[in-house]
Amino acid sequence: MSVPVGSLDDLTPGEGRAYVVDGRQVAVFLLGDGTVRATDAVCPHRGGPLADGQIDGSVVVCPLHQYAFSLDDGTCASGIDAVATYPAAIVDGKVTVELH
Repeated sequence: MSVPVGSLDDLTPGEGRAYVVDGRQVAVFLLGDGTVRATDAVCPHRGGPLADGQIDGSVVVCPLHQYAFSLDDGTCASGIDAVATYPAAIVDGKVTVELH
């Protein structure tokens, strides 16, 4: 089920924004190449706000304790639990997220 979450104009390249999608918090990131990625918005370590994290290449870094999560598959090289990732796309200027 693909859900529109907002306008592409609401996003800044290299930054994230949190949305509530079907009762869950989802972080959406606009990458420098113009594509979008979506993950859970809450870090599994201590609940840090991933949408506020820094993007470094293909990872987002939690602002609380610097755990880095892959924007492709949600894994963390530091060995803590992964975050869920969701297919995201831009359709007619709107950002959509597909929930599992």
